Parts: sequence; structure tokens; C-alpha cells
Amino acid sequence: MSQMPRQAALPKCPSCAEPVEPGDLFCGACGYDLSVVPAPPQDHPTLPMTGAAAPGNGTDRPAPWPAGPAPAPPADPPGPGADGAAPHGQEDGDERSAGSGVRFDRPAEPDEYPLQAPDPRPAAAPAAPARLCVACRTGRVDDDGYCENCGHAQPRERDHLERETGPVAAVSDRGLRHHRNEDAFAVGHTTLPDGTPAALAIVCDGVSSATRPDAASLAASRAAGDTLLAELPRGTHPQAAMHEAIVAAAHAVNALADEPVTAREHAPHQNAPACTIVGAVVTSGLLVVGWVGDSRVYWVPTDRTAPSARLTEDDSWAAQMVAAGLMSEAEAYADERAHAITGWLGADAYELEPHTACFRPDRPGAVVVCTDGLWNYAETPEEMSEAVPPDAATRPLHGARVLVGHALDGGGHDNVTVAVLPFPAPPQGAGSAGRP
Repeated sequence: MSQMPRQAALPKCPSCAEPVEPGDLFCGACGYDLSVVPAPPQDHPTLPMTGAAAPGNGTDRPAPWPAGPAPAPPADPPGPGADGAAPHGQEDGDERSAGSGVRFDRPAEPDEYPLQAPDPRPAAAPAAPARLCVACRTGRVDDDGYCENCGHAQPRERDHLERETGPVAAVSDRGLRHHRNEDAFAVGHTTLPDGTPAALAIVCDGVSSATRPDAASLAASRAAGDTLLAELPRGTHPQAAMHEAIVAAAHAVNALADEPVTAREHAPHQNAPACTIVGAVVTSGLLVVGWVGDSRVYWVPTDRTAPSARLTEDDSWAAQMVAAGLMSEAEAYADERAHAITGWLGADAYELEPHTACFRPDRPGAVVVCTDGLWNYAETPEEMSEAVPPDAATRPLHGARVLVGHALDGGGHDNVTVAVLPFPAPPQGAGSAGRP
């Protein structure tokens, strides 16, 4: 209890009004605990204590603490009053009465309360809602993309992709048998230095027997697409630009093999990431193609009475057998080794040999750039011509969708990716360029 200043008159007990000595902890008359009387708050006015005269005293009782603010009543008084009654029983909630007649009035409630200062810390972002399984619709999807209830693998972002930019469009789908999409593509359009419009498409197919084939195809398609969009506006010939694009794609895939030593120790028998690549550049009068592997480019004229053509040669076991005259094309592609590739992009490739070729079609048509996920179901130029819709050159996205559907209807055994470019490239406006 804090030291009180000396006064001319002795302080009195707040319960029975008997004088008490400074420093007393209990009233000598009624036993009131003087140490539990708290000091009043500093931000409220002094509260007067009034009540009936004590027995034998005909005058109003003076304030028990002559100097300083009056103490607030104790929360739970420990002893009885002088007349044997409880010294501070509550009556009507706002009065505390005792045998001594002392009354303690509560301070008036303020009309307004001060508002707490806002928390300067940023509010925590609300938790993202849990993903529900697309199969059972009840289980939560874990961080690995599987349902915790039924174990169903959830669709990935690359399971089905569609892009359309200017006159070119592409569609890629996981297919019906593979657990992920290992294909990737890049499409775009730009202008040559003389203002001639140019459209481009790159399609890559990850080698499933290699490590991270999906990462390889994505890196290769991005590198090749970016290189073409950079080189063509500078005046680089489209065939030279295509060669540079394939080389850039190879470097991007090779870089994926630079893993930490610990990663290679855990998987010593895995091959380096690898993929195939095929691309096309279309201008007002020139069609350039480039490839490494067994993805293909087909030419389908708008006038279907004119012949269609396959513009690439596979880097595969079957193609080598046919080129060497050891097998017919039908026999070679019927062999189980037919799709074993002899050229690819990757750190463990034998030697990078980009193939490029230029064509000058004499009529309008559509250029189809695709992986073997499509041409397995439309292998010959005639079969591809039948699968391509008649308006593919004017509706490239629709044409790509139809061709992907053709592969899925045929069985969808592999990932399927198709890009459709009209020939010649229609004007897109001076200075336009882009690739989503």
C-alpha cells in the first residue's frame, strides 16, 4: 500500500467510519481490510461518498480520506460490518450498502469509447479454398495433385492447352492413355523488315524414356519460339532463323541436364532430358520448315483436288530402313521398332543435325505441324488431307481442335499436339508481334 501524506485529521475506516492510524492494514473496530482498497483511476473525477450518520453522531459523516481522491469499494469485502450485516452487499446493481450506510456510486458511463488504433501489420491473406476431386467430388486434393479420398490424379494445367495468336493456332492434349502431357508448343506472328507478315509454330514432343520429358519439350519450344520472334524482324532469312531456333532449343534442353551431383546419385540410370522438335515459318510466298526427330509438317491445299504432301523426313528407325531400301514404308512402320528415334535434342544426343527446308506453294492452303500423337492416326498425306477441315486456313483454332479430336477418337494412345498455319500468311498490321 502506498504511503499516504500526514493529515490534521486521522483517516477513517470506509466501513464503520472509525478512525484508523496511517499504515494500518485492518480496522481495529470492524476488521475491515484496508489494504484491498484500490486507488481510484487517474482519468476519472473524485467520487463523493455520502450516507446516513453513524450511531451517536448527529452530523453528516465527512469523507473518510480528507486529502486526495476517495478509494473505490473493494470487489469482495472480507468481513461483516459493525451491526453484523455484510458490509458491502449489492442492491439494484448500482449501490453498495452496509450497516454504516455508506454508498458508493458508479461513475457515469461515457457516451463514446475511444477506438483502438488500427493494426499496422498487413492483414493475413484468406486461405485458399480446398480443391475438390474431379472424380469423387468429395475428397480434398493434396499438394501432389491426388485426391486424398479416392486417389484419383487431378488434371494438370498442361493436360489440355489451346492458343491462338494472329493467323496461327495450336492445341495440345494429354491423350487418353498417358498420365501427363509431355508435348509443348509455341506460336506467334511478326513482320519482316520490309513489312511482310510472318507466322510461326514450334511443336516439341518429350522423349518418354528420358528424365523430365515435359520440362525438355517446354524449354525447347520456348527457346525456339523466342529466337524466331527475335531473328525474323532483324532481317534474318527464315531458313537461317529456323536453324538458329533449333540450336537455341538444343542448348535449353542441354541445360536441364546440369543437375546437382546428389540428384544424379539418387537416379544414376536415368537419361538426360530429351525431346524432338519441328517448326514452320510462313510468309507471303515462302514456307520454311525445320525439325529434329519424328514430329512432322504436312501441306494441305485449300483446293483438295490438288495433292497434299509431307514436308519432313523422320529421324527414326523406320525411316532409315526405308531410305536404305531394306524395307517398304508399310513394312517399316508396322515394325515395333518403327518409332525408335535416331535424332533428338538433349545432352546425350549423338550429334545435333538440324534439318531445314524451303518451299514455295503455288496456291493457298493450311500447314499442319504435329507430333506423332496425331499422325499415327493420319499417316499419309491423303489421310491427313481427309482429317483437316476445309476451312482450316481461315479458322486455324477450329482446325487444330478437329485434328486433336480425330486423334482422340482414334484411341488417343499418345499425347497429341497440333498447330495450324494458313498459307500465305495474311497481313496482321505493321509492327505486330507476339507469342502467348
